[in-house]
Amino acid sequence: MIRSDIIVKSPGRVNIIGEHIDYNGGYVLPGATDLFIKLTFSSSEKKYSEIYSRQIDKKCKIYFDNLLKSKVKWENYLTGSIISILEKRKAVLKNFNCLIEGNLPIGSGISSSSSLICGFVKGIDLLNNLGFDNDEILSISREVEYDFIGLKGGIMDQFTIINSKKNNLILLNTRDNTSQFISSDLGDYKLLLLNTNKKHDLSESSYNDRVSECNQALKIINESGLRIEFLTEINIKQLMEFKNKMTQNIFNRALYVIEENLRTIKSVEYLKDSNFKSLGNLMYLSHHGLKELYEVSCKELDFLVDYTKFYDKILGARMMGGGFGGCTINLIHSDIIDIFIKEVSADYSKKFSLNLSPIITSLGEGLRYEI
Repeated sequence: MIRSDIIVKSPGRVNIIGEHIDYNGGYVLPGATDLFIKLTFSSSEKKYSEIYSRQIDKKCKIYFDNLLKSKVKWENYLTGSIISILEKRKAVLKNFNCLIEGNLPIGSGISSSSSLICGFVKGIDLLNNLGFDNDEILSISREVEYDFIGLKGGIMDQFTIINSKKNNLILLNTRDNTSQFISSDLGDYKLLLLNTNKKHDLSESSYNDRVSECNQALKIINESGLRIEFLTEINIKQLMEFKNKMTQNIFNRALYVIEENLRTIKSVEYLKDSNFKSLGNLMYLSHHGLKELYEVSCKELDFLVDYTKFYDKILGARMMGGGFGGCTINLIHSDIIDIFIKEVSADYSKKFSLNLSPIITSLGEGLRYEI
């Protein structure tokens, strides 16, 4: 048994709107879930460190003097973290045991991988008295995903996991990483996530292609003499001037980014005014853009979003996360949650031969620990 020396709780992430915008320098509106990964650390006298994940019933060993990339994906989140701390920060680490458990679903589009990395890095920091502040935890966690795993995303997930506050969303400007908390009382409405349980792997999918396509659009714009760092710095009228110089796909990607950034800004106004119907409409528009312009949706996600439109008490829905699987986020009245879950689950299973996993969540605390 592992002695409970240090306990770290690392939440998942929901994002109301602003998908695929964090690597495009725009606004996103995420928050931490009340679901989390729990990591329990203790020092070890062994010549290696041992990690056991109760969720997947798998164990791995890490030798600090033989850090190699594994064929097992979850092990690389851990190994990459150790490499970043040892090699880039020249830290001296002691061996440890770590138990990973919790109620955060894996691979559902609510950032379980980033949650694991952030929690793991924080635990290593505390166990070795390294004194990392939140910015350093964020920097290391992003390095692991960007450099070691190869997922060329932005900072939204890590920032949200580390910095969130209960019952609040974060309006994050990813151009300069400034942020503000947005109090989020949804009244009689709840956030319902529907996990498609369709297998997806962002690092092996078209996620990085979207990053590349946005960079291509940016290059075309800058070659004209306009000097911008991110697509979100121009408006739609300006983008139209470059349409003939872009392929249709590249233009569509840029158009989606600009429109989604504007939707995110507008959604904050609706939240502050408790105008949930208009907020929901923006969520539907977001999904339409992700499906038609950004092309990161799939038939399972589209089915779930379209299904909600038969219910007056569901104000909005869209795919959430990188896409190609994962989950939808739904703004739903508490009165119909049970009946909706029953009906959509039955029809989804019938159509796709997959079991739908509903997750009722609320906005929770960011990364926290006990010693």
